[in-house]
Amino acid sequence: MAGAAIFVIFPLCLAIAAFSDLFTMTIPNRASAILLGAFILVAPLAGLSLPLIGMHFLAGVIVFAVCFVLFALNIMGGGDAKLLTASSVWFGLNSSLPEFLIYVSFLGGVLTLLILAMRSQENTILASGLPVPQLLFTAKKIPYGIAIGLGGFLAYPSSPLMQAAFAQVH
Repeated sequence: MAGAAIFVIFPLCLAIAAFSDLFTMTIPNRASAILLGAFILVAPLAGLSLPLIGMHFLAGVIVFAVCFVLFALNIMGGGDAKLLTASSVWFGLNSSLPEFLIYVSFLGGVLTLLILAMRSQENTILASGLPVPQLLFTAKKIPYGIAIGLGGFLAYPSSPLMQAAFAQVH
């Protein structure tokens, strides 16, 4: 049961957040809330000890502190900060957290450059009839939930919960 939840909940919440951010430029709070709540439920079932679970929450606190500063400086959106924090709890304080954050940073940079390039060619893209969400051209922000989602997908196999789920399967 815990293994199935581990395989489904994290990727599903990230996919919902990424698609929502792409089409509406918002990340639903429920995606971040479900990530946190599900972690609380599945971590003990996956065999994580109480001190290790605490280290996972410490990772979330550290990421939240950095995101809070970036939000206060108007560099990061609130939905992005909440999603990044909730996702970081699933990685904990180990080598998979920096891997996740590096993926998110790199993909966020690529996403930003791609959207800026698209915005500079807005008339050409619209004239071509490509089905591109209009908000990508009109919003003054970048849907960073896409980068968080993709970074999470790439780093998730090395996360402690996935490793525990793989161990239970084999």
